[in-house]
Amino acid sequence: MKKNLQNALLLAMGLMTTVTFAQDWGVDSRTRIDMSGDNDKMQTSQRATLGATWGGSDWGIHLSTDVNYMLGDRAMDQAASGAGDISMNVYEAYASTDVMGYANVTVGRQALNYGSGALLSSNDWGINRTTWDGFKIGLDLDMADVTIGYASRNNDADSINGVSTEGMDQTNGNMYLNAGGEFSGWNVNLVYMTKTTMGESGENAATGIDISGEVMGAGISASMNSDYEGDEMRVIGLTYAVNDDMGVNVSQTVYGEDGGFNMDGTNMDGDWNSNGNMGYLAGGDEMLSYGLTYNMAGISLGATMHNVTSLDESERDVTEISLGYSLNDNAGLSLSMVDDNETKYMWVTLNVGL
Repeated sequence: MKKNLQNALLLAMGLMTTVTFAQDWGVDSRTRIDMSGDNDKMQTSQRATLGATWGGSDWGIHLSTDVNYMLGDRAMDQAASGAGDISMNVYEAYASTDVMGYANVTVGRQALNYGSGALLSSNDWGINRTTWDGFKIGLDLDMADVTIGYASRNNDADSINGVSTEGMDQTNGNMYLNAGGEFSGWNVNLVYMTKTTMGESGENAATGIDISGEVMGAGISASMNSDYEGDEMRVIGLTYAVNDDMGVNVSQTVYGEDGGFNMDGTNMDGDWNSNGNMGYLAGGDEMLSYGLTYNMAGISLGATMHNVTSLDESERDVTEISLGYSLNDNAGLSLSMVDDNETKYMWVTLNVGL
C-alpha cells in the first residue's frame, strides 16, 4: 500500500509539473457510494482524472491519467473489495496534426465515442476504462464529417469492469468508420466497425445509425444498432420543452429476441457498479423510460423512471434522480442517485477545466 501510494504521488507530481505549462487542462473527480442491500454497505470508490493539452494552430498533444482509490468502512469490506489500494495509469496519450488543411490525423491511445455509444464508447465509470491504441483520420467534407480509423483495444488489465479477461474473446484490431452530418434539418450519424479476433466470433461487422430532428417543436430521435453477432437494439425517443426551464422526455428501447445485443468495452458493457448505468439488457427485453428535467439559475434537476419487461413477462422498475450545480464557467458539481431493486448507488462528480 505505501509503495503504491508513493509511486502514485510521484507520478501525480510529475504530471502536475507538466500541467503548469499546458495551454488547457482539466480535472474530473468522481466519487461513487454503493448503498446496496439494506443501506448498510456504504462502500466508496474514488476516481480522479487529470488531463492536459499542448498545441499550436495545426498540432496538438494530449495526456491524461486516472487515479483510483477504494474505501471501505469495515474490515470485511476492505478484504473483499481491495479497499485501501490505490492505482494510477495513463488514460489517454495521443498526438494530432493537420495535413495541409484536408485532414486531421491522430495517433496514440484514445477514448473513442461515436454516435449513441452503443457500438463504440469509453466506459466512463470503469476502473480499467476502455481505450484504443491506433490512429484515426478525420475528414471535414462539405456534406459530412467523416472519420476513418484502425485501433486495438487496450485491455492489458487482469479484469475489465470486474470481470477476468482470462479466456475472453479479445479483439486484435478494429477498422471503423464514422460519418455524420445534417441533411434537411435532420442530424444523421453512421458507425460501421469490422474486427479481427482470436477464435470464432460470428459476424465481423457491426452497424449503428442515429437520426435526430425536430417536428412541431418536439425533438425526435432514433437509434438502430446491430452487433457483430447480428443481434439488434433499437431506441426511439421524444423530447418536448414545456417552457424555457422545463422539459419532458420519453423513450422506448427494444432488444431483438434472437440474442442479447452486446459490444465489449463500451459505456453500456456493464452495470451500475462498473459503468454507472443499466447497461445492455437481455434478448427480447423492452424498456419504457420517461423523465422530467428542470433548469434554473445554474441548478439542474432530473428524474427518470424505467420500466423493463422481459420475454417471461417479468418486470423491473428503476428510478434515477440527478441534481447539478454550475459553480462558474469552468467548474460544475453534480449528484446522481439510482434505485434498481436491491441495487442502490449514489455518485458525486466534480469537473474543473480551463
